[in-house]
Amino acid sequence: MAGTLYLVATPIGNLGDLSVRAAETLEAVDFIAAEDTRVTVKLLNHLGIKKPMVSYHRHNADTRGDALTGRLLAGESCALVTDAGTPAISDPGEELVAQCAAQDIPVVPIPGPCAFVSALAVSGLPTGRFTFEGFLAMNKKNRRTHLDSLRQETRTMVFHEAPHKLAATLRDLEETFGPDRRISLCRELTKLHEQVWRTTLGQAAAHYAQNPAKGEFVLVVEGAAPVQEAEYTLEDGLAMAARLQAEGASTRDAVKQAAAACGLSRKALYDLVVSQK
Repeated sequence: MAGTLYLVATPIGNLGDLSVRAAETLEAVDFIAAEDTRVTVKLLNHLGIKKPMVSYHRHNADTRGDALTGRLLAGESCALVTDAGTPAISDPGEELVAQCAAQDIPVVPIPGPCAFVSALAVSGLPTGRFTFEGFLAMNKKNRRTHLDSLRQETRTMVFHEAPHKLAATLRDLEETFGPDRRISLCRELTKLHEQVWRTTLGQAAAHYAQNPAKGEFVLVVEGAAPVQEAEYTLEDGLAMAARLQAEGASTRDAVKQAAAACGLSRKALYDLVVSQK
């Protein structure tokens, strides 16, 4: 019988955010697959846990995934952890989960800290509908293509960004969405120097063009204003009905089609059409 892969969310800064269930899972599994074993061993030492570890990250996911699923199929249980946050979210863990799903290996989430969810919650921007965009590509062409695809996006957009790329990213965001678009810059969440700055893209780009960024950022960007559908008048409906009649439609059918297309009252439009005769 196959073992179970546990996706264990770990603190994004404050160790007090680790759940009791997460700690119990790390204690119970046969081994831990960690993004960086040097980072995870500090967490395990804090918890007083000693457990075999193997590395699993974007540079070895292609080869290490088969080894991990092999051990799971043999009956071992594994906890997958990243350096901080929830595994498989903007993370190569998604590939391991897909491999397990394809082989009917049980996968169990152990919920906990997630940087982008925390940033969205404190952003002050709409949270009902949003899109998580992760890290923008370093390649300029791919980066531009990604941002261009979001020009008309009306949902709140969430990005991750490293400090050394922040100034360039803010310039690109300002160029794409305009200087007046609102943004919340969430820095070092749950850590000692946690900061949430609610401002505009223009002000943020100007600030970080002159001041070096420090710490990891989550950028929460306001979506575009919804495009208002054109409101048709009875005169618009009258003109459409006239065109339909000229094409051979009866008065009744022309009014029915024009009223439906323009969102108008069929009776009001019919009365207007008849009055013009």
